[in-house]
Amino acid sequence: MTGPTLWCVIPAAGRGVRAGGDLPKQYQLLAGRSMIEHTLERLAVHPRIGGLLVTLAADDRYWPGLRSVRGKPVLSAIGGAQRSASVLAGLEALPATVGDEDFVLVHDAARPCVRLDDIGRLIERAASGDGGLLGAPLRDTLKQADAGGCVERTEPRESRWRAFTPQMFRRGALTAALREADRQGVAISDEAMAMELAGFSPLLVEGAEDNIKVTTAADFALAEFLLARTSS
Repeated sequence: MTGPTLWCVIPAAGRGVRAGGDLPKQYQLLAGRSMIEHTLERLAVHPRIGGLLVTLAADDRYWPGLRSVRGKPVLSAIGGAQRSASVLAGLEALPATVGDEDFVLVHDAARPCVRLDDIGRLIERAASGDGGLLGAPLRDTLKQADAGGCVERTEPRESRWRAFTPQMFRRGALTAALREADRQGVAISDEAMAMELAGFSPLLVEGAEDNIKVTTAADFALAEFLLARTSS
């Protein structure tokens, strides 16, 4: 796979309290290694990813101080209280060689099972426009619940997608979009939302549904199974 390499920002300043345990979830063991090590390894293997920048909590005592993975540089920066602030800090800390028009990937530290083919497909397809994200069409039936947990109605699932990462946008446009959302006090759940609010229409690129986000304790066993079963 040929083409310019991209930097990837990995926000890892959160605690991940739903996963349980004494450590932040990104440092909990998964198949004998910390989850963030698996994630960085998976990203670094891809030939189009040229460098990794991890954003950390100010009081992070667990970051192993990695300088490189698979021969590719690893930088770190202090993130913020929210994901959007951590991503913005990462974008601002990227090397000066990354221009405003250059595309940058953003990937969850808690998604160690992303497939290399999906990363490549995202890079190839989203680079022809203003960027995009991996995702998958919603296949389950959706229910709207009332305050008591009873079904109020069934929601249409047509044209509904689950959003994954990586997400890929131009450095300058994403930085501006995140800053503006912060100025307006809008809570941003992912980078695509910030870009949508800025007037862009990110491209949805279908990826494998086993690109799970490890959130609860039960997800660790599934992630271990997927890591053992897939390598791309």
